[in-house]
Amino acid sequence: MKRTIVIGAGFGGLALAIRLQAAGIATTLLEQRDKPGGRAYVYQDQGFTFDAGPTVITDPSAIEELFALAGKRMSDYVELISVTPFYRLCWESGEVLDYDNDQQRLESQIARFNPRDVEGYRRFLDYSRAVFREGYLKLGTVPFLSFRDMLRAGPQLARLQAWRSVYSMVSSFIEDEHLRQAFSFHSLLVGGNPFATSSIYTLIHALEREWGVWFPRGGTGALVQALVRLFRDLGGELELNAQVSRLEMAEDRVSAVELADGRRFDASAVASNADVVHTYEKLLGHHPQGMARAAKLKRKRMSNSLFVLYFGLNHHHTQLAHHTVCFGPRYRELIDEIFNRDTLAEDFSLYLHSPCITDPSLAPPGCASYYVLAPVPHLGTANLNWAQEGPRLRERIFDYLEQHYMPGLRQQLVTHRMFTPFDFRDQLGAYQGSAFSVEPILTQSAWFRPHNRDDRIANLYLVGAGTHPGAGVPGVIGSAKATASLMLKDLA
Repeated sequence: MKRTIVIGAGFGGLALAIRLQAAGIATTLLEQRDKPGGRAYVYQDQGFTFDAGPTVITDPSAIEELFALAGKRMSDYVELISVTPFYRLCWESGEVLDYDNDQQRLESQIARFNPRDVEGYRRFLDYSRAVFREGYLKLGTVPFLSFRDMLRAGPQLARLQAWRSVYSMVSSFIEDEHLRQAFSFHSLLVGGNPFATSSIYTLIHALEREWGVWFPRGGTGALVQALVRLFRDLGGELELNAQVSRLEMAEDRVSAVELADGRRFDASAVASNADVVHTYEKLLGHHPQGMARAAKLKRKRMSNSLFVLYFGLNHHHTQLAHHTVCFGPRYRELIDEIFNRDTLAEDFSLYLHSPCITDPSLAPPGCASYYVLAPVPHLGTANLNWAQEGPRLRERIFDYLEQHYMPGLRQQLVTHRMFTPFDFRDQLGAYQGSAFSVEPILTQSAWFRPHNRDDRIANLYLVGAGTHPGAGVPGVIGSAKATASLMLKDLA
């Protein structure tokens, strides 16, 4: 019997598979690794639990909707805990901003940096909310399949000055440089350079203010497991250790999915949550459309990569916030090196995740799990040997954290592991080791992004960071809604 196949059990693939199965479409989900989650993989070591990827959960309503489609309640599957503050933003000069949803407290902190920026922030928030309504609520789950779709959105995007960068737009409201950094760094969470990414991505600020920032009890992996359970409760089939090697074609349609171990699944439709370049180059490289699409995609600008350190300590640093952003001595210059230079910068800015602040169960008693990441160039920007650079950067970051944020770190260290651009490339199939797929600049957004349905292969669909609307948990779950709307119509 022919089935619908979804390749890749990341958040996008899971959300799409749930939507299809809930609509009565028999769906098989194929995941090449031994656990579901994609970038939201989970490592366990010596009693420590480490979420490998996304840890900032926003827009819980998009997740709740998946359960509601099945007549279920999310609370029966997973508990989301509110995180306060959303982030603690720290600078080497000693300034600290606890950014959360309390307007009065936030404004009092802004006033410490620059009293005039309180009114500027209010106007920025109004702008961010306008972009959020247009870019997220109206267009975030609508597929852009023709240029006419882009033209219809054009006037509103022009009114919102979408051609300006995130940093430029923030700077039009905010004077203080620390605050400009505080309200422009969000685009880095989806692989965007604040100095090049469209100001449309300021909507992330309003999205967080609208629904808050959340963390699943048990870690992000617990949310993945909840979605897997929901999918299976609906009758869906999940195959792990199922590496897809080839999409078999019959004229201009996918007829079957072949696995590296020789198994074969006949398919009425296929959706790929794999990296978009990998999908076309590796799975469809034998077909003219695959070759042509891969060549075109390789000319696009890819987002940056990441260097990630997971580590467990026999000490709980309760002075930290759940999410801490550690700004280095440079901002614009560092970001320019990350996105445009064939080198690894001597300094860095860091995101430090301390989940045991919210959920101590992720480590043994008296201990705590952490990860810290530094944005770094992808392999197409800086073709570095990460087998050598990784250990060097690890030592520099541990030194820095011990000096500025976590005294005694090295003596407290129980276990650690690294994830480098090589791992994004080799374990996740990410082209050039990019952590977020196609870079979210204006000319690579909406209709300019790889479409949710291929325009030549009628039953091939895309879901996840590489298609519309883009990266981030809300983005890939939104892509699943957009792709599902096309598939359900086509399969009816």
